[in-house]
Amino acid sequence: MDEIKIIALKESVLEDNDRDAQALRDELKAQGTCLLNLMSSPGSGKTTTLLALNRAFGGRLRWAVMEADIDSAVDARTMQEAGVPTVQLHTGGMCHLDADMTRQGIRALNIPNAELIVLENIGNLVCPAEFDTGAAINMTILSVPEGDDKPAKYPLMYEKCDMLVVNKIDTLPVFDFDKERMEQAARTRNPNIEVYYISAKTGEGVQALADVLVRKVKEWNAK
Repeated sequence: MDEIKIIALKESVLEDNDRDAQALRDELKAQGTCLLNLMSSPGSGKTTTLLALNRAFGGRLRWAVMEADIDSAVDARTMQEAGVPTVQLHTGGMCHLDADMTRQGIRALNIPNAELIVLENIGNLVCPAEFDTGAAINMTILSVPEGDDKPAKYPLMYEKCDMLVVNKIDTLPVFDFDKERMEQAARTRNPNIEVYYISAKTGEGVQALADVLVRKVKEWNAK
């Protein structure tokens, strides 16, 4: 009897996406655009952080945002009202974006001179981390009320991200959040992850984060 042929579909899909993501990264590099993939769980403060960063950028970057949601355009409307060029991406129930979906969003933005494009990914700590979007920078937000155990529970997210932003530090006195334990768990999976502490609500730490992002974007586009 002939052996049954087994095809690892997920592996095949991820390999195809990885090739497409690298192609997109090269395309964006050639046109001088840095793509930042922003990931987190729902309610961590992604949009609020982007609004705070917009103020802190102070016009130093030409930038735009792609808001990804299963449905609605609430976040896109919020960013647009703040004066940031924005496009809404609806995934139709899918819990992540891949490179091709990201490319479609960039084309819809149609801003070839953008120095920075931020993809605000679906609120989820699992699926988005599995798919390379073609980003030059992967950043995740962890809010204090979520707890310090997220890097231990969802290690792939922290393994894939270059930057970890801990938001809502104004609530630290209220919650049992151990920064040392959280950082240790994150760096166990990714020794090179950069950790920043901010409060998008009060503005604490936001200017320093904005300065780092401006520098990283300028360096990426100058290479």
